[in-house]
Amino acid sequence: MTTEINPNAQAGPATVPGNGKRKRALLAVAAVVAIGLLAWLLWYLFVGRWHVETDDAYVQGNVVEITPQAGGTVVAINAEDGMKVVAGQVLVQLDPNDARVALEQAKANLAGTVRQVRGLYNAVEAGQADLRARQVALQKARADVARREGLVASGAVSAEELAHAREALAAAQAAVSASNEELSRNRALVDATSVSSQPQVEAAAAALRGAYLNLQRAAIVAPVTGYVAQRSVQLGQRVAPGTTLMTVIPLEQAWVEANFKETQLDKLRLGQPVKLTSDVYGGAVEFDGRLGSLGLGTGSAFSLLPAQNASGNWIKIVQRVPVRVELDPKQLAEHPLRLGMSMAVDVSVRDQDGKVLPAALPARPVLETQAYTKQLADADALIRQIVAANLGRHG
Repeated sequence: MTTEINPNAQAGPATVPGNGKRKRALLAVAAVVAIGLLAWLLWYLFVGRWHVETDDAYVQGNVVEITPQAGGTVVAINAEDGMKVVAGQVLVQLDPNDARVALEQAKANLAGTVRQVRGLYNAVEAGQADLRARQVALQKARADVARREGLVASGAVSAEELAHAREALAAAQAAVSASNEELSRNRALVDATSVSSQPQVEAAAAALRGAYLNLQRAAIVAPVTGYVAQRSVQLGQRVAPGTTLMTVIPLEQAWVEANFKETQLDKLRLGQPVKLTSDVYGGAVEFDGRLGSLGLGTGSAFSLLPAQNASGNWIKIVQRVPVRVELDPKQLAEHPLRLGMSMAVDVSVRDQDGKVLPAALPARPVLETQAYTKQLADADALIRQIVAANLGRHG
């Protein structure tokens, strides 16, 4: 029996294995992408938009140059690179012999001046006694003239004797006048003063202060506590005032200078909290900081050769503005940083209550040192000692 095949008959749909798996895989990928986008959107809305980050940030700090205030020859160096020094510690010693000789001369000059001024006070006392004696002589001469004038008419006293008495009176008057002028000159030198406050003594004391300070400045001290870096001074070197001998870096005062793009500055405010990480410690150590100041100009504005965009072709480049981040001194003590190290900075900008520019004036000096205060106090103590030793009974 022969079976006929109808050419117009349609074949049923062919079943392709794997189409269901591919569809499920595409749906899974789409679901993952959608979940990822949703997660990113939620992260941005609740976290990401409240943070501004940059890795263009570096550790900065105060670099205190050690320079002599007086010239001299280096005879001792007491600190080397990397050593810790404290404020007031002698770092470099200059030859003190010339300054010591000048100090001895100033001490002798002050002692001699005190004794000379004592003589002025004695001259005033002697002048007062001399004036009193001459006033007594003047009174006697006046009495002699008055007595003789009454006796001339009776002939008991001659006219010549009266003339001699009048000449003696004139001489006594002149002597009183001269003594009074001499006393006035001496009084002008000591009136309203004591020996220690007399101008000549004060001038000699000022010269002694200068000589004493020059001797003290032969010992060059550290103005701050920190670590020595860049020592360039050598033994026997003749140094002039202002020559940089070494530097001292107080690492506990370090800060971070973060260079943000100008498009990132709109949400930055003073006092905002900052999280920082360094390349040296990695993510194991996270530093806490706060925004201390926003730069008042871009890096190019303060460069040695600022860009000139007024002529020629010009391409706009997004500029960066330095922002100062203050660090926690306790964290710096536990995990010290070095100047120039790279940092990653993450600023939380959720708090927008702060200002962009500070409004209050500083209540105290930003930096100060007491390393040189004792020098002048010691000089004043030496002056009081010399004055007291040569004062005698005058105050």
